[in-house]
Amino acid sequence: QLQLVESGGGLVQPGGSLRLSCAASGFTLNYYAIGWFRQAPGKEREGVSCITSSGGTTNYADSVKGRFTISRDNAKNAVYLQMNGLKPEDTAVYYCAAYWSTRSYCSIDVARYGHWGQGSQVTVSS
Repeated sequence: QLQLVESGGGLVQPGGSLRLSCAASGFTLNYYAIGWFRQAPGKEREGVSCITSSGGTTNYADSVKGRFTISRDNAKNAVYLQMNGLKPEDTAVYYCAAYWSTRSYCSIDVARYGHWGQGSQVTVSS
């Protein structure tokens, strides 16, 4: 069974940092593009960042550029999202997701992804 599990969420003060992890089980991530998404209460799920299967290309939403960094370790079958300079508006449930692709471009369109984790809460508040 294909499964993605997020971890690393929590409560952090504005300006702080968190690192989210996404671990896969039941399949290898080597041939999958991975994305991070978030959903705040009352809002639609939105794309945050993605990384190609090779790790050679990344993509970020304008709202997080320069603050968030996505990376992957295929040997560990895991993907990470380093979040720095966190703001209250970053508060949301964060999800990792995957779709099969070996292309040199990745999408942060929710509809593109077929495999989803259960989510991890990130709260930015003083």
